This record gives sequence, structure tokens and C-alpha cells, in this order.
Amino acid sequence: MNNISINDFDYELPDERIAKFPLQQRDSSKLLIYDKGKISHQPFSSLPNLINPNSLLVFNNTKVVRARIFFYKPTGAQIEVFCLEPVAPGNYEQNFAATSECIWNCTVGNLKKWKSEALKKEFVCDSIRDELCVEKLDTDGLSLKLKFTWKSGLSFAQVMDVCGKIPVPPYLKRESQEIDSERYQTIYSKPEGSVAAPTAGLHFTDNIIQALKSKNIETDEITLHVGAGTFKPVKTEFANEHLMHSEHFFVEKTSILKIIRHLGNITAVGTTSVRTLESLYWAGCKIKQNKNIHNINIQQFEPYENNLQISVEESLQAVIKYLDDNSLTKLDAATQIMILPEYKPRTVTRLITNFHQPKSTLLLLVAAFIGSNWRKVYDYALKNDFRFLSYGDSSILSLQERD
Repeated sequence: MNNISINDFDYELPDERIAKFPLQQRDSSKLLIYDKGKISHQPFSSLPNLINPNSLLVFNNTKVVRARIFFYKPTGAQIEVFCLEPVAPGNYEQNFAATSECIWNCTVGNLKKWKSEALKKEFVCDSIRDELCVEKLDTDGLSLKLKFTWKSGLSFAQVMDVCGKIPVPPYLKRESQEIDSERYQTIYSKPEGSVAAPTAGLHFTDNIIQALKSKNIETDEITLHVGAGTFKPVKTEFANEHLMHSEHFFVEKTSILKIIRHLGNITAVGTTSVRTLESLYWAGCKIKQNKNIHNINIQQFEPYENNLQISVEESLQAVIKYLDDNSLTKLDAATQIMILPEYKPRTVTRLITNFHQPKSTLLLLVAAFIGSNWRKVYDYALKNDFRFLSYGDSSILSLQERD
């Protein structure tokens, strides 16, 4: 793998260009169009006219949870607990359904003020009074394992919904507000588990989705629970020295069959959908190499270490067979994949995405799609008053052909 200087993916982003709040209407944002080196823009509401009939749009349907929970010591010191991923039960659905205790990997703000004592937070949910307690278990150096307990028999999803706050991105430099509860969530979000929204989907409305269907454009949903690592800037000199976070993803067998039917004509809504679809390909490659594999986890640089001559359809058919052989209806896996500029996307031909931070892994992924022209796209967006980052405007990027 070649060293990739992260400084080559820097650009000046004035603070006033960062969208601090969403627009009044989701689909009133701008849409930059990049196709075969040409750049233009239209309102996002025109998207259905820009997608090929008989193609497939893939959405990430994950739902953002109220993952930030504030506790207070008797001294008044505030301790912020940020829930990252479930440990026990390790399954998201089972963890959110827990009725008395659960364990999560968390980061903790103001940790130096929290010694060894349990912290408590009183709350009321559906007229039921209860107390959420949290205690420290151990640490892996990056996060703490924290145990939550409560007595009322409410599900942890209900407890979190009452006790927690939506974790808006740190670059907004503000606390979450009531508007974020609705607007930092896609209209099609379903399974809970993300601590950050798949923001490319925030522009979609029921009207747009209906317009897509009326033009014979199919849609489908996969799930990747977005971790806080998505906001982690690349601080190493070379991008390939950056440690990627791992994220859980789930793809239904019916979705994989639909993806196979539309290969060569697939639009991913968001970088998380790209990460999922590309990880799905590499999962199939792993299965072909080891049919008895369990706990499929795509490592960060696995795609760069394998010179496999396996077609996308062959790989996805291997996943289908694996599911059938194990009487499964969906693939449950994890991915740490890092999509660098030299990566060649296998499954996706178009990408709908917002405009990302300088020196970010998301910008590196965009460069994998359109090469060095990412800079022309971003220059155009800056000169034409596009709004940037999570609540900002959008783009649709066609995959740049390579030699």
C-alpha cells in the first residue's frame, strides 16, 4: 500500500460555511451533480429526475439513539456518559430490550472527577418513577465498560429515550436541541444503534421516495450502526496509519438478491451505505475462502492485502449460500474497512453524500470515487454557497472510470 499524505486532503473550510441547523424543508437543500468530470447543481428535490430508471438506491436505515447521558455527583460535578456500543447483551436488539441491566462501551467526559462510586439519575417514564445507576467495570484504554441498572422493568430503549440526549456532531459547537430529535434522523430510520446519523439520507422526504418509485427506481435498506469514530479526524501524517473504528452491519438476504439484480446500476445513499455494500463484497470473499467461518469481521486493510479475482456476483452468491446453509435470513457482521483513494469500489456506481470535513476518512472515501477531482467539486461547492457537513447540502457523484 502506498503512503497517502493526509495533507493532500486538506482544504479551508470557514466556520460560517458549516450548517449549524437544518433547513426548514429537508429537500430544499442544494444538490451538486458530478458526472464524467462535469459539475453543476440543482435543488435536491430534482433528484428523481437524475437517477436512471430500473436502478437501485440503497439506504442505511439505522436510527440514532439518545446516547449522551448526563449524571451529577453530590458535589454538582457533571459526568457525561456517551454510549458507543453494547457489550452485554452484545446484540443491539437484545440490549435495548433489557429490563434491568446492561453493559456498554462508553466514553466519559470529566472522568477525572469520577472515582469509583456509582452514579445515579432519577427519571420518570410513562408515569413510572425510577433511578438509573451506572458503575465502572473496566477499560480497554480507549473506552470504559459501564454497567447500567434500573428496577422498573422498562426497556433500556425507554430508559435511554428519557434519560439521554441526541449526540449532535461536535463541530456544531452547540448542545442538542429539540429540533435535532426529529431532523438528525432520517424519515426511514428503524433499528436503533447509531450515535451519528447517516446524514446523506437527511434530505429525503416521502414525496421524493414516492417520486423515485413512480419512475421505476427501486429502493432498499441495509443497516450499519454508525459509531462516534466517524467524527475522528486523521491525525497521522499518512492516512494509511490511521486506526479505523469498527461498526456492525446487517443485510437481509432479500436485499442481497436485489443488489445482485442491479449490479452496475446502484446508487448508495451515504458513505455508510458504501462501507456496508463494499464490506458485503469482502464478506463473500472471506466465505469463499473459508465456508465454515463465523463472526465475520472485515479488517481495516483486508481489501488491500488480497489480490482476489472474485466477481461481485460470485461473492454475493457465496453470501446467499452461507445464509441458506446456516438457516439465516440476514448477514450479521462487522467492518473496519478503510476506503482510501487507491481503493476500487466494486458494488456502487453512484454516491449521494454531503460535504465532509478536511482530512477526514469520509473525504478519503469520496476521493476513491472521483479521484483528484474531489478538489474541483469542493471548490465549486465553496464558490456556490453550499452548506457543509451533517446539516449541509448534498451531492451525487458518479464513479470515475479508471484505467
